[in-house]
Amino acid sequence: MVTIYDSHTHLNDEAFYGDVAAFLARAKHLGVEEMNMVGSNTLLNKRALKLAEKYPNLHAVIGWHPEDLGKVITSDWHQLEANLARPEVVGVGEIGLDFVNGITDRSTQVAAFERQIAMANNLHLPVVIHCREALDETYQVLKKTPATFGGVMHSFSGDGEWAKKFLALGFDLSFSGVVSFNKATEVHEAAKATPLDRMMVETDAPYLTPVPYRGKQNEPAYTYYVVQALAKLLELPEHLVANATYQTAVRRFLKGNNGQD
Repeated sequence: MVTIYDSHTHLNDEAFYGDVAAFLARAKHLGVEEMNMVGSNTLLNKRALKLAEKYPNLHAVIGWHPEDLGKVITSDWHQLEANLARPEVVGVGEIGLDFVNGITDRSTQVAAFERQIAMANNLHLPVVIHCREALDETYQVLKKTPATFGGVMHSFSGDGEWAKKFLALGFDLSFSGVVSFNKATEVHEAAKATPLDRMMVETDAPYLTPVPYRGKQNEPAYTYYVVQALAKLLELPEHLVANATYQTAVRRFLKGNNGQD
């Protein structure tokens, strides 16, 4: 049996929140043992913290997603900073830039992104980066405002050259179900350019469902199929990919306290 770490999932989402124990049991059946509960707004951050309090193998990553910045007021920033100091929290996220559909003006997104990187640095936490249609802009922010304790590019969507650039900044790259899609050639190139000890796997459930369940709702159990797709792409045994990506996530988020030999 492989042991897998889903580095980015949303059991705090409405699709799962009423039946978390059942989804955890399904995940365990396929070897998915550790998970990051990733927030993005007031409700999902609060739920991520609650889940991490209740289940020892669930870990909270909280922050303000660029899509939700229009609702943020001053007191929300103070609350986030206080919650980031809680022991259940292993990272700041998902934060970053999203230039699809003009969801929030770009200057507001950049300012919030830089502010949350500063929070992470002050609290010795890694960051979890959301980047959509904004690879160059995200790269420029991270060069200008370095994340002292590193982080991960969530569901990495760039090609091999972009992979090398973000790896050079000290970031790990996380691959989602997209890597199982036949036509995702740029993501395939990125995976091939990423050392195993800098690679993570994720579901981003309920989104980005991998083959063979593409088109259906995703869930943490399906991280196994992301591992399977990467193993096939890289021509490596599944257990090797599972263990390496597990160890990468443990080193980044759990500071080595939950590793395996």
